[in-house]
Amino acid sequence: MHYLSQLTKSSINGLTCLVRVDFNIENLQENFRLRSTLPTINFLRERGTRVILVSHRGRPGAGAEIGDPRFSLKIVLPFLNQKLKETPVFLPDFNFKKIQATLEKNSSRNIFLLENLRFLPAEEKNDPRLATLLQPLADFFVNDAFSVSHRENASVTALPHVLPSYAGLLLEKEIENLSRVLKNYRKPLIVILGGAKVSDKLGLINNFKNRASYFLVGGAVANTFLKAQGKDIGDSVYEPRMLSVVKKMLRSKKIILPFDFVAAKNRFMDIGPLTAEAFISKIKGAKTIVWNGPMGFFENPAWANGSKTILKAVTATKAFSVVGGGETTELVTQMNAGNKLGFVSTGGGAMIAFLGGEPMPGIQALEKTKHL
Repeated sequence: MHYLSQLTKSSINGLTCLVRVDFNIENLQENFRLRSTLPTINFLRERGTRVILVSHRGRPGAGAEIGDPRFSLKIVLPFLNQKLKETPVFLPDFNFKKIQATLEKNSSRNIFLLENLRFLPAEEKNDPRLATLLQPLADFFVNDAFSVSHRENASVTALPHVLPSYAGLLLEKEIENLSRVLKNYRKPLIVILGGAKVSDKLGLINNFKNRASYFLVGGAVANTFLKAQGKDIGDSVYEPRMLSVVKKMLRSKKIILPFDFVAAKNRFMDIGPLTAEAFISKIKGAKTIVWNGPMGFFENPAWANGSKTILKAVTATKAFSVVGGGETTELVTQMNAGNKLGFVSTGGGAMIAFLGGEPMPGIQALEKTKHL
């Protein structure tokens, strides 16, 4: 694979680059992914390269008109203007002749933002014809969207077939740090799992069953394990179809489950203080930590203490820690803890897929592409 960081100014000065980013946010307060891709944008600008940013936002569906504010990427323009000190030229539709004319007309401008690609059904269908339409706009392509690199979308997997392509600085960083906990980790390795579905995390659990010393399980993921044990979980959320799978996993002594809870309306909403202390006793001795998913419904302050306590414990260790997942990174941002962790991944599902050893189509496409 070829990395953007390897390119010299002389090799890309005066060229135009299509950069796949992930600007899939609901509002500008959720700007972690936006901030994470700024180094790649600045790297290109500093080397005299024009940048066309392409992304998705939400799932517009067949009924949504192009430009629908619920899905439009216009929302990110104020952030980019503030951080880049330059207002990007917004390309509001997919008239490619018009886009080409706009690029020529604005020859002195360096940053362009194309409207949400998911307004086009071809994006999620991975239609190579969309890549063919995008190809004349640029000289080369950079994938800086690790968080969608587990999906086969046209802007992720088809573009490397028609343009010289590189992994962006963020994607390179994701691969380096996530590979570290797979290949060069120090023991004891602790995996902390929370969030909603155990089915989403099966690959990760299986891939780490021989690497991890313990799995500390919270959130609704733990409810399925507890139900499989025959415990009364009241009306708590769990996955009925996963009970038989989870029963087999419970044979392992590595899986540590909650034993006290904060409950409301007959549902477990957070791990209790005794469970938190038991988890912390394992975390303290860790040399490597992987965490994906909160310990409860932390969005409500009444049920956030478990997740906050665990985060404080992780940041207090000298372990190399990798933390990811939308809700978990939101907690990290809330507590301003990012600089106390080894690495905060922009990927939720992508992080789980990578650590689970699943194929990453966006990365695989970059391995087969030509370069400048």
